[in-house]
Amino acid sequence: MVSRRTLLQAGAGLAVAGPLAACSSGLGGSGSGGDKITIGFVSPRTGSTAGFGEPDGYVLDQARKALSNGLSLAGKTYSIEIVDKDSQSNPQRSAQVTNDLINSNGVDLVLATSTPETVNPASDACEAAGVPCISTIVPWEAWYFGRGAKEGEPSPFKFTYHFSFGVEQFHKQYTSLWSQVPTNKKVGVMWPNDADGNAIRKSLGPLLQKEGYTIVDPGAYTDGTNDFSSQIARFKAENCEVFNTFPLPPDFATFWQQAAQQGYRPKIAQIAKTGLFVSQVEALGPSAVGLAGGTYWSPTFPYRASLTGVTSKELGDGYTAATGKQWNQQLGPSTALFDVAVAALKGTPNPKDKAGLAKTVSTLSTDTVLGRIAFGTGPVPNVVPIGVHGGQWRKATTGQFPLEFLICENANDPNVPVATRLQPYA
Repeated sequence: MVSRRTLLQAGAGLAVAGPLAACSSGLGGSGSGGDKITIGFVSPRTGSTAGFGEPDGYVLDQARKALSNGLSLAGKTYSIEIVDKDSQSNPQRSAQVTNDLINSNGVDLVLATSTPETVNPASDACEAAGVPCISTIVPWEAWYFGRGAKEGEPSPFKFTYHFSFGVEQFHKQYTSLWSQVPTNKKVGVMWPNDADGNAIRKSLGPLLQKEGYTIVDPGAYTDGTNDFSSQIARFKAENCEVFNTFPLPPDFATFWQQAAQQGYRPKIAQIAKTGLFVSQVEALGPSAVGLAGGTYWSPTFPYRASLTGVTSKELGDGYTAATGKQWNQQLGPSTALFDVAVAALKGTPNPKDKAGLAKTVSTLSTDTVLGRIAFGTGPVPNVVPIGVHGGQWRKATTGQFPLEFLICENANDPNVPVATRLQPYA
């Protein structure tokens, strides 16, 4: 079992269907006595992590349509307003727009997603203001410990709640996936000097070593580095047949181009934080085929959204029909945020009571397009782990798009279907 104490130093920082600028839509009936609930939504629609926000315009459109007639809650019909903000992939901007939602829009609830740079500042702003916040897609250790919680002590958070994968889910995914290709079990790692990289270095590395892997770590690099020659030379010299990294997307593009030029081709190239979305992978060109990655949602998931009623397949197909783009795994958690939010509002005697709403979330159990989310059952208070599943980018054999992501293992959720086995990259 990984010691969470090793993660205490994790810092707070770890084309869309709608407009990129923040927008709001006061949809729904007039309500009884003009009652209205305002939900804020914060995600990175522009900037270095904009791939995460790519499908959010579509998700917001679907949520607004589903809530267009308002919600009947505790004997009243409330109109629902959703106000969305772009964090621009910047922590300061995320804090600013969240405070704007709180102070100018008077939100009753904030939803936040995608990377510590967006989610942690939004969560901190909500905690300070006493506004409920539900968030996702940040390794939970970086969200919980990175914001000041300490192992073995009561949670300092009363208004902020989070569902996402963690180090243990990565560990299970990697060991399940990598066992499908014979290697010398030497892993060259490129883990950056940021919240994600530092948490992974302190926790995932020791877990992999216990599984018999040798970690070859040239040391933390600075985000934005443009010369990875020394790292590549080390990986080649030590014959690292497995490669793993958690970089910002532009950094991996630079590294992977240089690795190809300098002749480094591992048998397994496992990437996280980038390579999640087809737009990032296509930008790499032919060298992207065979990259191993992870997915926390795909259209093959056997779950449906509780708010809209759509299945995972219908969610992916609907996105493609509306935008002409290939499905994006962020469709799942962004949709699940609204599944959880509406379930929490329905379960609160007075949904305008912020403390009462936060208390409801603390023990909420509800179905989502990701599966069942059950707060109060996680490894620490305020957190529910979700699965992440290993797979590989391949040339598509059917359909309108050139690449496809195929799930190769399901150690974190046996209900998720496996399509194939991992093939060697080199």
